Amino acid sequence: MRENARMKGDYQELVDEISVLLGAPATLENRDFALIAFGAHDSGSDFDESTLDPVRTRSILTRRSTPAVRSWFEGFGIARATGPVRIPPAPEAGVHRGRICLPVRHRGVVLGYVWLLDAEPGPGAEQLSAAMEVAARIGALLADEVQAGADLTREFRAVLTAERGWQRDMAVAALRTALGERAEALHAVVCVAPWPSADPAEAPSVRSVPGATALCTVPWGARGTSPAPGATVGRQSIALLMRLRSPDILAPALTAASGLLGKISNEGAGAAAGVADARRGLGELDAAWREASAAARAALAEPRLGPVATWASIGPYRLLTALPSEAVPDPVAGPLLEPSHRELARTAEVFLDCAGQAGRTAAELGIHRQTLYYRLSRVEQLTGLDLDDGEDRLLLHMALKASRL
Repeated sequence: MRENARMKGDYQELVDEISVLLGAPATLENRDFALIAFGAHDSGSDFDESTLDPVRTRSILTRRSTPAVRSWFEGFGIARATGPVRIPPAPEAGVHRGRICLPVRHRGVVLGYVWLLDAEPGPGAEQLSAAMEVAARIGALLADEVQAGADLTREFRAVLTAERGWQRDMAVAALRTALGERAEALHAVVCVAPWPSADPAEAPSVRSVPGATALCTVPWGARGTSPAPGATVGRQSIALLMRLRSPDILAPALTAASGLLGKISNEGAGAAAGVADARRGLGELDAAWREASAAARAALAEPRLGPVATWASIGPYRLLTALPSEAVPDPVAGPLLEPSHRELARTAEVFLDCAGQAGRTAAELGIHRQTLYYRLSRVEQLTGLDLDDGEDRLLLHMALKASRL
């Protein structure tokens, strides 16, 4: 709301600037002829209230023109014009005074019109040229507002689900076009998964997440990754593109992730969120999505990492989540993962997390050292590994971590 108020104030200042430049009250309408702002009106001037015709009065009072009035004015080519257009009076159409129309354009696209009542001798060429420069600034402001409110769900989802190669390149190009200058901004990708509804209509809107650029739902595969294009998967995840001010400060993305988790019943129980590293531009959007998805998977697998985990914080899961979904789990941890050996598996993982330090491990587990040594010997018997061997330790550690995924 503060942003909208600021923009409206900017429009008012620019319209007032044109009014002063041309010595006449001006009004600004968008391309649908809805009133945005009108300049200060000097009742002592030649354009006092008694000279306002019905069309201008209606525009100011109702903040909108009728379709018939719009069609009549567009018949003078204002939508195609790149400079001021003079429109003669037409009392039969309710236009008692002539108009000067300044098309408001941005990058060749008409986004609105500045209107002034015409009079003799009227503003000169230099005045009109200066006013058109102000109109161009209005155009840039309107373009920013249009982009800020645009629903980029389709374009964002296309990038995240397209196959690699020309299809993804085209999807990125479409999103870049839709974002305009914002496409080169600093951003972070967020993944919230699993989302409880498979209906995209039930996903939150991008406007409900402060600082968000785009938001969409993406299918959430069996191992947490996005499935192949065209695959039918009931579970969904939320993908979010967040604007950042600094690559070292992910706070806006972390706050947004927590807020989305809070929208899930039971305060996000059974769900987690991941945040990718900050990036500038869209060139690595697919990599950022993989990072965010991996961080969410890690937070689901390892509660101590969550409920919101960053890619930089998930340690070995950065490698483990990169394994293909069809990869066969290493059998070395198989015996430990049986329900009857759950305590042995936990003992082995804590021992390896503590870098093989018996004292730390025993304290973490709350057991005596002799109990720890007995359990570790049972682990070696079940797995056939030597826990004094660095590579055997690494294999078991990774196998146990991977089992969580």
